[in-house]
Amino acid sequence: MRLPGRVAIVTGASRGLGQAIAMGLAKEGACVVVAARSEAENEKLPGTIYKTVELIRASGGQALPVRCDVTDEESVNSMMAAALNKFGRIDVLVNNAGTAFYRPLAEIPLKRWETVLKVNVTGPFLCCKAVLPHMIEQKSGSIVNISSLAADLKVGGPVSTGIPYGVSKAALDRFTVGLAGEVGKFNIAVNCIKPEGVVDTEGMRFWVKEEDRKGWESPERMVKCAVFLADQETVKVTGMVATDAEVCAWYGL
Repeated sequence: MRLPGRVAIVTGASRGLGQAIAMGLAKEGACVVVAARSEAENEKLPGTIYKTVELIRASGGQALPVRCDVTDEESVNSMMAAALNKFGRIDVLVNNAGTAFYRPLAEIPLKRWETVLKVNVTGPFLCCKAVLPHMIEQKSGSIVNISSLAADLKVGGPVSTGIPYGVSKAALDRFTVGLAGEVGKFNIAVNCIKPEGVVDTEGMRFWVKEEDRKGWESPERMVKCAVFLADQETVKVTGMVATDAEVCAWYGL
């Protein structure tokens, strides 16, 4: 195992990519804080923090379910306190929680625009702000931000996610580079990975009809990248914004 004794927080881990990353980190020996808002099953979007923890524990791993709204500073701080109370340290933060809203710009309500930016940009800001004092004190840590090719595309990709989503992910890319430069002196790595293709998750299935899901990929490659970036006792890779395919090719994953 590559991460024995490490403690990782994964936001948006009740389903989809977040759940896959949480399980991947746990498989490598990390104790995982499963953070998300979903406590009850939803017929349209299955998955809860308790279900993810159940899956991790069934595989022999350790995990803690914590309800967390990443847009609320008090909720984020409470989640960090629960993680420290249970495990005593935090080594890895994966900012995975995200949302999208697709409509032509003229039809997007202000509330929807603000929600996408709050979840996708303010959420990582609040989580990083809360975890950094602990990582700085222990002089080690790895922060992994989950972005999207929507940040780079000039026209819609295989799945329409909307302008607010693309704007938010472009901001997250820049946030990653800036923060990496700021905290590298404390032996803290900050990186950003994005799927080269569409990852097959419950959230994506909710938006896209079955006949339009051809060519979608499993979360496996993103999980490999997250584990690789989490496994840094000393900073070797930081300030990187890349696709999962690029990371796998560059580092032989």
